[in-house]
Amino acid sequence: MSPSYIFGPINSRRFGRSLGIDLSVGVKQCNFDCLYCELTRAKTTATQTVTADYKDILKDIKIAIKKHPNIDVLTWTANGEPTLYPYLSELLSEVDKIKGDIKTLILSNGGNIYNENIQNRLMDFDIVKLSLDCVGAKCFKKLDRTHESINTDKIVRGMVAFSKRFQNSLVLETLFVKGINDTQANIADLQKAYVKIKPHRVDIGTIDRPPSYDVLPISYAELQSIAGNFHDQYITIAHSQATKDPQRYSTDELLKMLGMRAINKEDITNMFDDVTKEKFDELLGQGKIISQDVAGVVFYRVRISLK
Repeated sequence: MSPSYIFGPINSRRFGRSLGIDLSVGVKQCNFDCLYCELTRAKTTATQTVTADYKDILKDIKIAIKKHPNIDVLTWTANGEPTLYPYLSELLSEVDKIKGDIKTLILSNGGNIYNENIQNRLMDFDIVKLSLDCVGAKCFKKLDRTHESINTDKIVRGMVAFSKRFQNSLVLETLFVKGINDTQANIADLQKAYVKIKPHRVDIGTIDRPPSYDVLPISYAELQSIAGNFHDQYITIAHSQATKDPQRYSTDELLKMLGMRAINKEDITNMFDDVTKEKFDELLGQGKIISQDVAGVVFYRVRISLK
């Protein structure tokens, strides 16, 4: 039986109804060996040694689109790093001919984003999501366990260069691991990096599935606290045990909060009591708060320019 390159559909809170495309079925091929990875441990690699014919993957995609006509996004991933797939551009070019209004999304660890050839492969995706867990080389080596071919000092600069070139939606993702990249120093470095890169959105989270190595997650409260450091960014918080702690805020407190950081519908559900929600709706109706769709997530903030 031939391998299936498609999985799902999966309902994603941040991207909608998604069909996954696995570019490395059955074998992990990655230039990172992250401590938090849910996949089996494997030696890092700079290239794919087991490569599928893109025409076979395309056949599966065509079948899946017919079977699931109401999907929002085709999510390109792999048992490892999808940008290592050598026929990425050829496959995307063919998919663009048949996908219609479906968005294309790639989930990359960003480790080789400073490579101009990699940047060129990503240019025609509708959404590019890059991981950025660390800024310093020491943190990268400890947490993401990068392949020797990767120059970690170039990653942030590569993301800045890519952001300037890329015309569609750019999302960054940072996953925090207890005692490793949750330090104030790394959080401050990440904030500086976000400002330079200028992503449309930043998704932060922590471990929520059994990791390959003996590492621990941080709490939802800690993620909320960390998010408060990232001013002038559209931030979403992903946590499997997000707690609802509804609080009452005055109108002035609401405006001050939304002037510092945009929030999404999930934040409203978790943070606001019923009275505050009514005040929020009033401000929205008055036009003092505006909404904006950022790569599939609706955010709210006061009517000022983020950048």
